[in-house]
Amino acid sequence: MDRRELLGVLSAGAAGMVAMGGATAQAAKAGPHDEHIKTIGECAIACNEAAHHCLSELRKGSAKHAGHHATAHEAAMDCQAFCTLTATLTARQSPFAKYAHQACADACRDCAAACQGQEDAVMKECVTACLECEKMCRRMSASG
Repeated sequence: MDRRELLGVLSAGAAGMVAMGGATAQAAKAGPHDEHIKTIGECAIACNEAAHHCLSELRKGSAKHAGHHATAHEAAMDCQAFCTLTATLTARQSPFAKYAHQACADACRDCAAACQGQEDAVMKECVTACLECEKMCRRMSASG
């Protein structure tokens, strides 16, 4: 298990299990929303990594991008929480998942906006994952 897989398990719960594609996820019966949960889990992982990156940058004390990193850290932490909730409700096939998908899509949109503008790979990966998750969550909220 590599670092991403471990982060997925620890930070995204059920979403991380699907994202890691490990023996536990493979042993379970394939669900109708496995790909959606995987996308949400990947977003949660990217957000968690971006939040950690921002916190590391803030600890360095660099005033140049401090405001941006503080805003992006908060957005990434909150987006990761929405992703975790949405993946959990989707995995359970909860009737409330449609509401979570709408909220998750909005959180992903806002997180992507907060993380944009930085040149480092961690922040770019967060933006990409959030935009992909937003698109998928909007489809899911419209269909549910």
